[in-house]
Amino acid sequence: MPNKQALPRQAAGFIETMDCLPVSKLPEGPEWTYEIKLDGYRLEVVRKSRMTTLYSRLENVLNQRFPYIATALEDLPNETVIDGELVALGADGRPDFHLLQNFRSAQSRIVYYAFDILISEGRRLTGLPLSERRDILSRVVEPGEHVALSQVADQTAAEMLRFVKSHGLEGAVAKRSDSVYQPGQRTGLWSKYRVDLKQEFVVGGYIPSNLGVDSLVVGVYRGKDLIYAARVRAGLVPATRREVFERLRDLKTPKCPFVNLPEPAAGRLGSGPHCGKDEGMCVGAARGCRRDSVSGMDRS
Repeated sequence: MPNKQALPRQAAGFIETMDCLPVSKLPEGPEWTYEIKLDGYRLEVVRKSRMTTLYSRLENVLNQRFPYIATALEDLPNETVIDGELVALGADGRPDFHLLQNFRSAQSRIVYYAFDILISEGRRLTGLPLSERRDILSRVVEPGEHVALSQVADQTAAEMLRFVKSHGLEGAVAKRSDSVYQPGQRTGLWSKYRVDLKQEFVVGGYIPSNLGVDSLVVGVYRGKDLIYAARVRAGLVPATRREVFERLRDLKTPKCPFVNLPEPAAGRLGSGPHCGKDEGMCVGAARGCRRDSVSGMDRS
């Protein structure tokens, strides 16, 4: 247990998340630890001035959507920041992302899984090894109906994969036990491996239309590059097209995330795709790229 008084002081506040690098093979070795990949939304909890604030990965405040999660974490020490995942558990006990999307009717099944602690009582912990941060986290977070600690498996990579496959889970996360917390980075010190047959796409832009959004532009990661995959119209009814457009139209960032976004032929796609930043369900606008979530929440 480190001497907290020797750690740098830092007031509690939102910290950009450290993200997992998608990999085609789960890393192995004694320095690696494994957790179940939870199919939910990233959620950062900030306890400051005796108030608990829930932040999405993109710094949207989610207290009004999940007030019972904020209430469940009211006992956190002041000036503390926790990182974790918001998950809905199906009747079989497995994470169910679609159930989470219907969060208003799924309150009893929604649980916040804490997996890291970034600030503790005004002391910055991001420079400590993950193993030490986990030890502090276990002393700070009290599990309950809507709060749990993400369990670290005492298994090899092969054993972890067998467990994940046999239980029909989405995948596994590998983290080096000596890794420091790197805000805003995806270096591979944390990696994620999917074993199911679904393909995870990142929304990186949209095609506008007179109804708002004609289609979403999606891609997949190959290493650190976001590769254009397709345009998606399915599920975009007129009301949704307008709602999504209104949420996205004014959000911009200067660089498009795709490394190979095709240039549309004149007139075929109107003004062409408007690109967005590559974090979660993100999209872009006006020849720049926007950064935000369609729903206000951000899938991990």
